[in-house]
Amino acid sequence: MTMSIRNQLHGTVTTVNTGEAMATVGVHLDGGQNITSAITLEAAKDLALAPGTPVRALVKSTEVSLATHRVEGLSIRNQLPGAIIGLTTGAVMATVKVSVPGGELTAAITKEAAADLGLFVGSDVVALIKATEVSLATA
Repeated sequence: MTMSIRNQLHGTVTTVNTGEAMATVGVHLDGGQNITSAITLEAAKDLALAPGTPVRALVKSTEVSLATHRVEGLSIRNQLPGAIIGLTTGAVMATVKVSVPGGELTAAITKEAAADLGLFVGSDVVALIKATEVSLATA
């Protein structure tokens, strides 16, 4: 299957916590980081997710925010440190490629945000991703 979602990180399910309608799924990424995905209970069942299940974590580039350092006191569960390996700035938006252990992430942010953060190729950043924006796919 071909997809428009560029951000695809491979990992293994570590936990599945279910509620009435939603499930939170812990994933240990191949690069060593841990992330959380919040998906519908129906999706978790359809994918037969359980500890040990290999998955791909999928995140649209418009759902990746960037910070110049780790952020405390924030509800966003997923904070992946990395370094900028590509930066393309247009009239309104910027595309930022970030190397993280085990792969790459692309963030689509405003041109003003990129300027305010002082981003440049080689700078360290932290990719911030809400758990509800992490989709999961099985092989």
